Amino acid sequence: MARLTPASIEEAQGLLAQGGRSVLFVGGGTAMPPGPPADVELSTTRLNRIVEYAPADQVVIVECGVTLAQLQGELGKNGQRLALDPPQPEKATIGGIVAANSFGPLRTRYGSVRDLIIGISVVRADGTRAKGGGKVVKTVAGFDLPKLMCGSYGTLAFIATATFRVHPLPEQTLSLRARGADPVELARRVRSQQLEPAAMLAVGEGAGWDVYLRFEGFSAGVRAQREKLRDLEECEWPAAPSGAVPIRFAALPTQAAEVAKALAPLRARLCWLPTVGVGWGFSAGLDPAALQSARRALTTVGGWLTAPGDWGPPPASEAVHRSVKKQFDPGNLLAPGRFIV
Repeated sequence: MARLTPASIEEAQGLLAQGGRSVLFVGGGTAMPPGPPADVELSTTRLNRIVEYAPADQVVIVECGVTLAQLQGELGKNGQRLALDPPQPEKATIGGIVAANSFGPLRTRYGSVRDLIIGISVVRADGTRAKGGGKVVKTVAGFDLPKLMCGSYGTLAFIATATFRVHPLPEQTLSLRARGADPVELARRVRSQQLEPAAMLAVGEGAGWDVYLRFEGFSAGVRAQREKLRDLEECEWPAAPSGAVPIRFAALPTQAAEVAKALAPLRARLCWLPTVGVGWGFSAGLDPAALQSARRALTTVGGWLTAPGDWGPPPASEAVHRSVKKQFDPGNLLAPGRFIV
């Protein structure tokens, strides 16, 4: 397998235009699903420029190889941030975050990549450059290419640049913890008291959960919300393990207990967003039999479970996936074996 490291988007276009070779796009490798080798690995290491940044407009355009930590450092100089917090920000690249639709606890308030991305430019399998969206939050022009690329795992096109809306950094941040709590009941309490956490995260191994809340904003507002939860202890926000196998799952937000029970065979550290109904887990390794057992149990309550290289049974939308793949990559050259099609 040849590893190529283009120094510009134009060089990447030229490499793809040569055709006839299967290609795998590689960023920081934090969310790369396993699969068969490709003829060429195209690294984004040198595509690490911030193309345009307008602090007054709260919009930034970056190349795919920029790491999240690098971007946050630049935005922070102007008191701003990209409200995404997937694991390993020092390694995770913007292109990879979009391709894997990566997220973290801040999804509670700010949504996922799909909610923050407003524009994108890509290079198709034949080297043709295409773009969608724009530099304003409310744009209705053209096909919604930015959202289509979220979670595509490099199977449709090479993500060249991405445009995001950014947010101000909070004046104060406070984390609270409820040990052995019921995530559903705590979420109901938060809602009934009209509290607005920036993140709410349930962490567990086995049947129980510790629930964390993060409040952000102006100091007076943070203090006022803290006063309504005086029985919760202040703490450090939990760090995500590194170097472990990531698992993703979802169910109704009210089914936290069922989720914990269904995923217990995986012996994984689970992270669950109680107000969203999605979560992820970290495991040193996955036993295929335990994975299938957990998936069956979660499916019975209307949820789903995926793991790297194991997407589960074909979804009802498989025909749509195959149709889109054929339109973007008719030769099936991009990221072979990395998705359900």
